[in-house]
Amino acid sequence: MTLSMSETDNRSNNIAILYVEDNADNRLLVRRILSAEGFCLLEASGAQQALALLENQTPNLILMDINMPDIDGYTLTARLKAMPKLKNVPIVAVTANALRGDRERSLEAGCDGYIEKPFDLDTLVQQVRHFLNHRPITESQ
Repeated sequence: MTLSMSETDNRSNNIAILYVEDNADNRLLVRRILSAEGFCLLEASGAQQALALLENQTPNLILMDINMPDIDGYTLTARLKAMPKLKNVPIVAVTANALRGDRERSLEAGCDGYIEKPFDLDTLVQQVRHFLNHRPITESQ
């Protein structure tokens, strides 16, 4: 479990985002992008680390990888949405699963949105800001 904080700025002051992702390179990329925007990024390399972190923290947004080795993102999302303190926290699937039905399966599991990998760096920040404002992105980018 890693906690990365950058200098806060006026646009994203004190906003914490949990990124659940088993791939260290993907975590590093997202950490660099979102930290540069002033977000506090909480990271978990899998479901068990995420659950442990969430015992003491409540992020403003959760970015959820779907394909993880211990518990997949669909199952973890359903578990998190069942927790009273997390039921209103937006969870966004961030996944390379881009086949027909993958977006729908993510939404059925309780995800509030869906971002396809690989993602455009500028688009990722725009999408995160939209989800933080509870305005879902209607098309994947």
